[in-house]
Amino acid sequence: MNGDLRNFLELSYEEIEEMNLSARAITNPAEAKKVHTKYLTDEKHIKAITLCFSDIEGRLHMLDYDKKFFLASLDNLTFDGSSIKGLSELHESDLRLSVDWISLTFVPADIFGAGKVIIFANVCDRSFKPYESDFRGQLQAYALDIKAKDNLEAYMAPEIEGFLLKGIDAEQNYDSKAGFELVSTGGYYHSLPLDDLRRFIDRTAEVQRAMGFKNEKDHPEVAPSQFEINFSYTDVVRACDQVQLYKLVCRQVAMNMGLTATFLPKPIQGINGNGMHTNFSLNKNGKNIFYDKKGRDGLSAVGWEFVDKILNRAPDLCLIFNPSVNAYRRLDPSFEAPNQIKVSANDRGSMIRIPFGNERTTRIEIRSVAPDANPYLTLLAILRTGLEDQAPTPDNDKRPRLRFLPGTIHDAIRLFKASDYVSKILGESSKQKYLAYKQVVAGRSARELGTRVKAAEVIYHHEVTNQYLWSSF
Repeated sequence: MNGDLRNFLELSYEEIEEMNLSARAITNPAEAKKVHTKYLTDEKHIKAITLCFSDIEGRLHMLDYDKKFFLASLDNLTFDGSSIKGLSELHESDLRLSVDWISLTFVPADIFGAGKVIIFANVCDRSFKPYESDFRGQLQAYALDIKAKDNLEAYMAPEIEGFLLKGIDAEQNYDSKAGFELVSTGGYYHSLPLDDLRRFIDRTAEVQRAMGFKNEKDHPEVAPSQFEINFSYTDVVRACDQVQLYKLVCRQVAMNMGLTATFLPKPIQGINGNGMHTNFSLNKNGKNIFYDKKGRDGLSAVGWEFVDKILNRAPDLCLIFNPSVNAYRRLDPSFEAPNQIKVSANDRGSMIRIPFGNERTTRIEIRSVAPDANPYLTLLAILRTGLEDQAPTPDNDKRPRLRFLPGTIHDAIRLFKASDYVSKILGESSKQKYLAYKQVVAGRSARELGTRVKAAEVIYHHEVTNQYLWSSF
């Protein structure tokens, strides 16, 4: 008799890609629910549904529901939110998850386990009201609102850089004296075809392609052992979901190879850091309203006003875009860092760049976003600022001066805390919750960054730490 009695679903990458591309074509939530619940009911080899949600800082959380229980309990999927940052308090721990059927993704068994599918969910309170600190739900509601009111659609594509490190759990085991050990000395475009970095990139790209990311290009980045895997432009909510899955897949593929993929903004001093360059545009009635063939750098008046608003609020939003102690090491002008509050078509030290584009591809590239930022919160802040804020009034009597982003998290916290504007776009409660977590981790780290990446800024990072590490101070 065969000793393995399990018979859970395992499909080829080609089959999974075809299924995901078909699923992405369904954009009506009611239709998506009907199609996917039928599939899950009929497919006997699916064992569990993995529901994904993110905490206030943007860390991805996953919860597996037995398939039969899941289908029978769709109106009552509860979980304990008291241990999740920014969600409920201990005395009101139970929260609900509202399934976003459009996000269903078929996944490779060798990465996620056999017999599973992934779906994103929004967090709700006991009365099914969207939870105020669930920024995925807030972003999705805002996107639906501007679509209904003004027929506006927001699109985004991130360029997320990371480093591949030797050893499993390299971040949790970080020693500031020894530092991290890189797997490759290869650099921009010239890593050897079968070295560990290139094999990691190839493997990750294969998984993403199967998951319907519609890959565009992948390559080693400027720094040794650094990588970037690009995927296609899509609506902001799906793009943010893909940010979360991208980092998850990278980490799992690396772990399978006995390595660690890190998205710390500056894990190694003296070389380029990691960014999440955020390419963004707006469509109205199906047309890209950031494009103007006769506009400066091909950008329309609407696009330039959007840029001006983001630049004007850069100090207020910096803690959202750069949410960790380590992120401020990256904002170093010696390494093409986007720390200047200005816009440019070419200067990579500018916070915003205007890439070459045409009617379809014209966009703004917000370069100051770190890869450890909460993508949903980041895009909500960008959207609300660009669409709702007042355009700054130019002072022609004053000579323009170059402004810079805050140099440390302490400066960013001070500006964020004093900002009435942040209270307006996030709500005072969410602002104070987010601020509290940033103050705690800043307080556990050295005030001066110095020339060496310190243990506290790594192990207490919101994407690295767990309860054991957090209490071991």
